[in-house]
Amino acid sequence: MANHIKSEQDILDKLNIKALNAMQEEAVPVIQDTTNTILLSPTGTGKTLAFSLPLLRILNPNSEDIQALIIVPSRELAIQIEQVIRAMGSGYKVNAVYGGRPMSKDKIEIKHNPAILIGTPGRILDHFEADRFSKKSIKTLILDEFDKSLEDGFEDEMKAIIGFLPHINKRILTSATQGVKVPGFVRLDKPTTINYLRQKVVSNLKIKTVISPEQNKLRTLLQLVEHIGNQQGIIFCNLRDSIDVVSNFLKRNKISHSCFSGGMEQKDRERALITFRNGTSQVLLATDLAARGIDIPEMHYIIHYELPRHEEEFIHRNGRTARMNAEGTAYILKWKDQLLPEFIKNVKGININTKAPHKPQYWETLFISGGRKDKISKGDIAGLFFKQGGISKEELGTIELKQDCVFVAIPLTKADALVKKLNNSRLKKKKVRITRL
Repeated sequence: MANHIKSEQDILDKLNIKALNAMQEEAVPVIQDTTNTILLSPTGTGKTLAFSLPLLRILNPNSEDIQALIIVPSRELAIQIEQVIRAMGSGYKVNAVYGGRPMSKDKIEIKHNPAILIGTPGRILDHFEADRFSKKSIKTLILDEFDKSLEDGFEDEMKAIIGFLPHINKRILTSATQGVKVPGFVRLDKPTTINYLRQKVVSNLKIKTVISPEQNKLRTLLQLVEHIGNQQGIIFCNLRDSIDVVSNFLKRNKISHSCFSGGMEQKDRERALITFRNGTSQVLLATDLAARGIDIPEMHYIIHYELPRHEEEFIHRNGRTARMNAEGTAYILKWKDQLLPEFIKNVKGININTKAPHKPQYWETLFISGGRKDKISKGDIAGLFFKQGGISKEELGTIELKQDCVFVAIPLTKADALVKKLNNSRLKKKKVRITRL
């Protein structure tokens, strides 16, 4: 039986959120009381919380079956939603399943049915077709970033999944894009639409052009990064091959960075985001896969190293900075003879001859070979680093606890000594390996 949280305020406290924003205030009661809802709101405005709060209220604490299914277009979004709902501390079991990791892991995690199952279409359909759990109690269907799933060619899988679900009595579709046609197989009868895309949000986004004198823009990119200084940002490329070229160049010039693209193994993509979130990497070098649906903090800037091909990509990339009320800058890096696409208008050029003061990399990430399944907690990790590692509170950075491992940020200058001191330590009953990532 779920250990119910008493109030919405308890959940917000757990998430360190002072109050719901206007979109969430409007969406929560509508989603709770309406059969079919479409929620349209920009990236980064908190749609996950907007549908999760009412979802927790309508679940039956006495049921041992899966009651809600959340379908998402990417593995990163599945992991992100799982983390948010877990952090809400409702006592309901939640699991994410997705391609790119062993099926055996999924089977272990969903052996005891979660109340909420999150996943990518292909992997969910695999579980449905193998009949790994009962579908009769799945009454709520959430299609998060549904336009992206349709765009990425998941229509057949989604159609098949919904065909397995005759008892759905609540549908919630979310998107950050206007005017996407909902296919008939979703059976979205007379939906209530909450549209915050129409809101004229006062954007604090500055868009600036940086001119490269040469067709090869790498030298100008380095100048720009050095001009911006030590703030974290994303450099967007269109192609995986470009990421390899830029990555090798940044490595030679000692700019700490992580790479993120669809061609990478899921494990490597997750680690790239972890090292970026905890400050080990200054820059995330990414394809448009990182423009939406991944869990990273608000960015100070983004750089269009390669120009986006479509306006939608331009909007989503820019949406990674200057979100909510924060300020941010999108830099467009163009060769002097290159024409800008029509959708990029009225942008000012800037001079990048000055360098910001440079601070050396401070954080490094350590990997620990035990996790949640070994009953290891963040407190256990902190205790190990304080007592046996001898570091201070300020020297312990972000701890990311996973099912079977942990990632910890510590000062780069102490990394080797801590590995030497702590490798093969015991945490709970497990002897763990500790290495630099």
